Amino acid sequence: FGIATGAYAEFAAAKQSKLEQKPGNLSHEAAAVATISGITALQALVDVGGVEPEQSVLVIGASGGVGTYTVQLAKALGASVSGVSSSAKTDLVRSLGADHVIDYGTDDYLDGSTRYDLIVDIGGRNPVRHLRKALTKHGSLVIVGGEGGGSLTGGIGRQLWAKLLSCFVSQRLTFFVSGESQVHIERLTHFLASGDVVPMIGHRFRLDEVGQALRDMEAGRTRGKSVIVLDERGRS
Repeated sequence: FGIATGAYAEFAAAKQSKLEQKPGNLSHEAAAVATISGITALQALVDVGGVEPEQSVLVIGASGGVGTYTVQLAKALGASVSGVSSSAKTDLVRSLGADHVIDYGTDDYLDGSTRYDLIVDIGGRNPVRHLRKALTKHGSLVIVGGEGGGSLTGGIGRQLWAKLLSCFVSQRLTFFVSGESQVHIERLTHFLASGDVVPMIGHRFRLDEVGQALRDMEAGRTRGKSVIVLDERGRS
């Protein structure tokens, strides 16, 4: 399993440097949805966020593709994890092992009443000034992905502002672009093989339903990861 382009197909070519032996406890479907989101979460937590055991971690977007891995990996690394999602998906976040589950529709989780050592914000829209209120004095913010933004900065406006502001405050505010290497896949494989991380498949689509799968993802209707299947089981 690993990373390849043009993978919405029965056959795909991949570089050997981006493949790893699939753990025996992992189904082919689970392996198909594991790599990109899994290594993104791992890099956000470890390489960029520098998470340590017993730290408090807030995951914004905990029920999505990257979020479900971030919650599980943070727990496996010994952190206390709070996950943010909609009310319809709090059950999923709780099942991932989150110590605290937050419904963003009813809870003002950035009011400063609770502060975190590390915040991983996945595709959110919260202003950096609000996120800072929920960080400890020397806490870290890692922004993953980009949404919204102005006409000049597009979806990376928050990221650029966070990076600039970080030079003038005690907190570490940053973002990153996920890398794709065999080293990252090897590290993820360890957590998959041990069972500490379980890919969460929300929906299955046939190959001719790829368009609908992408529309669901864009609209935020997905829970965990969607997988494209090549047999006739159809959508579920």
